Amino acid sequence: MAFSKYSVMTLLWTAACSANLAAVDLPDSAKPKIQAVKIDGDLSLTGKLTDPHWNLATPIELRYEINPGENTPAPQRTFVRMLYNSNNVYIGFDCRDSNAAAIRAHISDRDKIFDDDFVDVIIDTYGDYQRAYEIVTNPYGIQGDLLMTSSNEDASFDMVWEAASSINKDGWTAEIAVPFKSLRFPSVPVQKWAVEFIRTIPRASRVQISWTRIDRNNPCLLCQGGVIEGISGVESVTSVDLLPYVVGQESGQLDDETDPNSAFHNGNVKGRVGGGIRYAPTPDLAFEGVINPDFSQVESDATQISVNSNFALFYAEKRPFFLLGADLLQNQTQTFYSRTINNPLGAGRFIGKSGSFSFAYLTASDRNTPFIVPGEETSDYVATNLQSFSNIARARYDFGQEDFLGGMVVTRNTGPAHNYLGGVDWNYKFWENYYFQGEVFYADTKEVNDSSLFLNDRTLGSTGHDATFNGEQYGGSSSLLTLRRSARSYSFTLQYSDRAPTFEAQDGFVPNNDLRTGTLQQSFSFYPNNAWVDNWGVGLNSGLHYNYDGVRKESWGVPYVWANFKSQTNVSVTYLALNNELYEGFQFTNMHRGELSIYSKPASALTLQFDGWLGRFIKRSDPVDAGEGHTIDMTAQIKPTSQFELDLSYSRARLSSIATGELFYDGYIARAVGIYQFTSEVFVRVIGQYDEFNKAFDFFPLLSYKLNPYTIFYVGSTYSLSDFGDPFGFRQTSRQYFLKLQYLFRS
Repeated sequence: MAFSKYSVMTLLWTAACSANLAAVDLPDSAKPKIQAVKIDGDLSLTGKLTDPHWNLATPIELRYEINPGENTPAPQRTFVRMLYNSNNVYIGFDCRDSNAAAIRAHISDRDKIFDDDFVDVIIDTYGDYQRAYEIVTNPYGIQGDLLMTSSNEDASFDMVWEAASSINKDGWTAEIAVPFKSLRFPSVPVQKWAVEFIRTIPRASRVQISWTRIDRNNPCLLCQGGVIEGISGVESVTSVDLLPYVVGQESGQLDDETDPNSAFHNGNVKGRVGGGIRYAPTPDLAFEGVINPDFSQVESDATQISVNSNFALFYAEKRPFFLLGADLLQNQTQTFYSRTINNPLGAGRFIGKSGSFSFAYLTASDRNTPFIVPGEETSDYVATNLQSFSNIARARYDFGQEDFLGGMVVTRNTGPAHNYLGGVDWNYKFWENYYFQGEVFYADTKEVNDSSLFLNDRTLGSTGHDATFNGEQYGGSSSLLTLRRSARSYSFTLQYSDRAPTFEAQDGFVPNNDLRTGTLQQSFSFYPNNAWVDNWGVGLNSGLHYNYDGVRKESWGVPYVWANFKSQTNVSVTYLALNNELYEGFQFTNMHRGELSIYSKPASALTLQFDGWLGRFIKRSDPVDAGEGHTIDMTAQIKPTSQFELDLSYSRARLSSIATGELFYDGYIARAVGIYQFTSEVFVRVIGQYDEFNKAFDFFPLLSYKLNPYTIFYVGSTYSLSDFGDPFGFRQTSRQYFLKLQYLFRS
């Protein structure tokens, strides 16, 4: 029997509406408080807490171990102080350690400190528990920053702030200065911010110490924190940021990359200039525009094995312009994926918040528009030189704790063609740890009318439309409904996904459609916290997948067990006990396979990770067949000194026919990254990667100077070689030298 869209929606809505009112956390008046003391003048950060101004602030102590212990007495003492002036908020940490020689810390690039000892300041400047800044530093003063929402921590978030730390015989100390110009907060005379302080001590276990008690039956961490009081007179903060850049590059390549006898052509040296401006008239409103922006990526994307994948691969966004305010534009359906705006001539946006109402708008003109053409069993990626104009508008009303109702409109015009998408999403928390979440969208699409760009006769379900770019117009809906319980011992997620065969999100990442899927994931967790195990659990993931014609495409049942052992070693075992799939008209049954995942950090200098699947897989290329094989991913991170890091990774995939033993494919991708960090601002990095599937080798050296996330200097090169076999061997197919200088001017 196929899923009824409306019966499942009714089930989830009834379950949510039958609940009592949400459990209320402690009111602000009953929560612990830290007083921020105003001072005159700026502090000079030394990391040692020796400035006499620190003595003006009353310290608070982090008293509770919340992991692996459950609100047990903290094993080490930690004190926090807060100061502020007209420019900055200052936070000081005194981290006592009875075994200071065991402190784990490295000099690294920003955001690469989360395996070290570190302290974490989590600040919700609006006090509505919807999103919060995470400001992190380690014993060497290396910075990390994230943006926390109710269900995610976004490590791509960056802002400008300062930190300094110092290790001593009794532990370590840290000083943090966060400019008000880097924060968004209400334009009111007196601020009242929600805050939590966490200290992480990675030893035999990854010990976390908190300022307040944390109830594991309440999934909202920030709701259980305290309050910052005493900050006043900062509502009129205004900032202007100018971010000009200059880039120079020279490229060369084989005239024919498939012919080793062709000549290697060196191009001319090219320059490019551009920049952006950001104006924030108040702390809760900002406008930004860029002209001829440089969206080149210095971080290379690690190659993913795609030999048996039918859908487009997802790569995370790394371009700074698209990262600011990205949390407001994200959803589970991924109706906006900023990497589909490929090479814009210009772009602009504004983002703001007024009370419980948040809003954002982004517009961009793209010179080389890509398309992800979705389907039931496959998708296609089409690169073009077409120009397009995109607009993304988002509004959200926050109410209660973690509750919101939002709306989103995404438009893309490519000449006479278009893709217009709009819809609503929501999150409603009830009782103490139940959530009812949903997303409903509708998209109207008029295709580009040029079959030379994309010609494919696959049909869009039973709608009478096909995937070829032949100017057809159609519309379709998408919905995602979730009922979730997140608790200490028993948690579950019941989810229904419905996506029409004619639903497209051309400025999003939606590679598959024509589906109606129901899933139920359940897990039980246990917390022995003994000499061997911190915690462990068992779970079951099960589901059914139908298409819009009511044909059952897949059913699965996946039990799993996991455990977090001492020595920071985590192990999980998964088995596809039930796995039947209809693919390209062939019914595959009993496609059993198992997975083993291991993560271990037994010492500060060594991290090991393994993930492997072994068993039966469908060969998804023509001709379709059932195969036996494996996929393996292994990584090792070695840090022999506090400044040198070597990252090694190896991914392998092999598949052969069950019936005949014929080998379908067998290959690997190996990657090595070596980094020497001279100071917190300067490093040299070398990447080497070999892809056996494509017989290609890539080499990327880079020198980086980074004063802050936006003031940067890069000089480097890229080399690509292919193995053409005897008698040619490896031959360079392309090469690039580049230099980039970008500087942030702030007033």
